[in-house]
Amino acid sequence: MTFDPRHKSRTLLEGPDRAGARSMMKAVGFTDEDLSRPLVGVAHCWIEVTPCNFNHRKLAEKVKEGVRAAGGTPIEFNTITVTDGIAMGTEGMKASLISRENVADAVELVARGHLFDAVVGISGCDKTIPAMVMALARLNLPGLMLYGGSIMYGEYQGRRLTIQDVFEAVGAFNSGKMSAAELKEIENRACPGAGACGGQFTANTMSTAFEMLGVSPMGFNGVPAMDSSKEEVAFQCGRLVLDLLRKGVTPRQIITRKALENAIAGVMATGGSTNAVLHLLAVAREAGVRLSIDDFDRISRKTPLLADLKPWGRFTAPEMYKAGGMAVVAKGAGPDESQRARARLRPGGGRFRGREERKGQGRRRDRDPLRRAQGRPRHARDAGGDGCAPGSGAGGFRGPDNRRAVLRSHARVHASRPSRAGTRSSSTSNDVGSTSSFPRPS
Repeated sequence: MTFDPRHKSRTLLEGPDRAGARSMMKAVGFTDEDLSRPLVGVAHCWIEVTPCNFNHRKLAEKVKEGVRAAGGTPIEFNTITVTDGIAMGTEGMKASLISRENVADAVELVARGHLFDAVVGISGCDKTIPAMVMALARLNLPGLMLYGGSIMYGEYQGRRLTIQDVFEAVGAFNSGKMSAAELKEIENRACPGAGACGGQFTANTMSTAFEMLGVSPMGFNGVPAMDSSKEEVAFQCGRLVLDLLRKGVTPRQIITRKALENAIAGVMATGGSTNAVLHLLAVAREAGVRLSIDDFDRISRKTPLLADLKPWGRFTAPEMYKAGGMAVVAKGAGPDESQRARARLRPGGGRFRGREERKGQGRRRDRDPLRRAQGRPRHARDAGGDGCAPGSGAGGFRGPDNRRAVLRSHARVHASRPSRAGTRSSSTSNDVGSTSSFPRPS
């Protein structure tokens, strides 16, 4: 059965009764030819307060060019972001996790309200990344997510800096170990341009996890924000979404139990943020796939740590990209998961999917990992050998245990809410029609 590329927009725009809708769209520049093509929403989170999303409008223009080149009509719209790196330590941080739901709701509402046939979501600061994927899962329209990219590292006295170094410099200044002048130099040099925080913090963790999941083309998210290739990647995303649309490939066909296990393995192999637990559970719920915090423990036991990345390691996200990116990490992520690390989204040229590994740039071979797979939970990246933070001792900081309690509490909250998509009990089914019906939240 052939999938109709205008499966939604025909209802909105065809026939004499829809003349009013066509008239209003012509007022902003659309032509009859434009309105006869599939409508593709291009959602982004541009905002002038943060570098994380500062390149979104430029990327959206390139995505739109790709959509037009492939025979679609792009429609750009935007939503908001709240940036943790700026809000932390203030009342503003209370808005952070809530913003994830706001972004997902906004994208869903615009796409549903205007009967888009497909959607490309451009994300940046960390909550916008899962939010875009949550929206795609809710809508279940052909679509993909493109991450705006990591910021480049800054440099000071031969050191490569991320925002982490600024926070640590504040501590050094407050303890009398650094002068105000040196703090100012680090502040001025750590963030050299557009892009999200340059270590394996939450943004890059979720970026790499969604390449492993398959809702982002492998290798696309890893291209740094200011890299000359990023605009080419955005253009290819515009072409690719039309290919998905014509084939009728939808997000819930991609976001399966096995694909989520891929994503978890990617988080573990890169030593990623424990916030991945919060966000992948939320994505699973929106897609109607059963997932629990215990799945993270199970997969962590058999996944080696392969990437030597900040904040706990030595290298930055742009250096990981130069070393080959997630395509290289996926090959050694685990005996089971690595065999499933294939994206359903296949870029035409393959340039970014098949980058070759370069030695000495943040990725260890699976035969010589930083930490081998082991028979104990390791989903908290800051856990030391005794389950405490490194150097804290058995009677000291109990952050990992406390964080686990918080994560379990969050998991229970998600489990108590009705799924929008229903829940697929099968770990292998790609049949969207096999989902059971759960009431949609009012």
